[in-house]
Amino acid sequence: MPKLNKKSSVSKKRHVPYAKGFTPPTNRIQLTAIGNDQNLAEFSPGSDDDGFFSPVPQPSDIDDWLAQYCEEGQTYRQFCRECPWLSTRKWVYTKQKFNSKGNTILEKYPEGKIYLLPLGKFDSDHCVDFNHLQEFSQIYLGIDVVSMPGIKLDITNNAVSWIEDSLPDESARGQRTSSRIKKQTLNARFNSKPKHYQIRVDEVLLKLKRKIPDDALCMIGLTMSDLYGDETDLFVAGMAAGKHRVAIFSFSRYDPTLTFDIGDWYGIKQDLNGIHCEERKRIILQRSCKLLVHEIGHLLGIDHCIYYDCCMNGSGHLREDFSQPIHLCPVDLHKLQTLVGFDIRERYQKLLVFYEKHEMCDEAEWVRKRLQYLDTSKGSL
Repeated sequence: MPKLNKKSSVSKKRHVPYAKGFTPPTNRIQLTAIGNDQNLAEFSPGSDDDGFFSPVPQPSDIDDWLAQYCEEGQTYRQFCRECPWLSTRKWVYTKQKFNSKGNTILEKYPEGKIYLLPLGKFDSDHCVDFNHLQEFSQIYLGIDVVSMPGIKLDITNNAVSWIEDSLPDESARGQRTSSRIKKQTLNARFNSKPKHYQIRVDEVLLKLKRKIPDDALCMIGLTMSDLYGDETDLFVAGMAAGKHRVAIFSFSRYDPTLTFDIGDWYGIKQDLNGIHCEERKRIILQRSCKLLVHEIGHLLGIDHCIYYDCCMNGSGHLREDFSQPIHLCPVDLHKLQTLVGFDIRERYQKLLVFYEKHEMCDEAEWVRKRLQYLDTSKGSL
């Protein structure tokens, strides 16, 4: 997840060394990490000529993820051992029904859902349709995804307020009840010249913890407002409280018409010339969908991937984030399929329909070729 501070700057060097201690995985290590003992085509990376899964690229900027962090990676077998959603013990903070004998997260938590909560406006001016985010994440993950009633944000007089309706208490039957409006001021910072503001993430996370439904596997707050963690940050894409199964993420900086100052958090310019409105929407949707499923993947127990160029790679800055693919590599697809139990071909077919509908041509072509590969391969599920 991108996070930059004021001391950070992007290098223009073409070749940057990996972080101290990190060694890129060999082909043998990659195949071992997949854990494809039955040689199923769905988890095969294919040949180099197929071009499905490239190795994680070597850093080209000093702020690239693997130039900063020495990550060990998580193999398929490690995931199966460590993922709390596959444990025979119920997650300590969950309140829903639990079946210890279930094999997948849907069998263990049959009422479980993923909840998305809009924080602030998601309208045509912001270019992100919340229904598209809900649809994509449900197809991608194979778990029911539900949109919650939104929280309004009021930005007035250099203050950001969290506004929500407090519904009447259903237990007070026979009594006169009415809904009330709750309005609370959030920690935020403002700059008057560009009229830009950022909301501090930690307070938002605390509020989300109090709103998570009883049947939630996790709940993700999504916003078009810019976020920060501490005063040295240029921005943060978001933050999660994994044990409490809640997170908040921002799509504020995913608009291709925006450019950002590397020194000041409020240094933002917009140029609407040179890009068609529909192309702008397509890019924002692709970037937002990718961030959303990446972060939900973490909440489901999937760590950063070091084995292939993959949706679960880490990123050190926005340019690196934007360059990464939306698809899962065989290692992480195997993890997710074991966790949820979906049919991989059916999932690809639904993704293809979504990509074609939203003119995500590169993604559609990749899925189309992958399905053709599976159709001509032996040893499938």
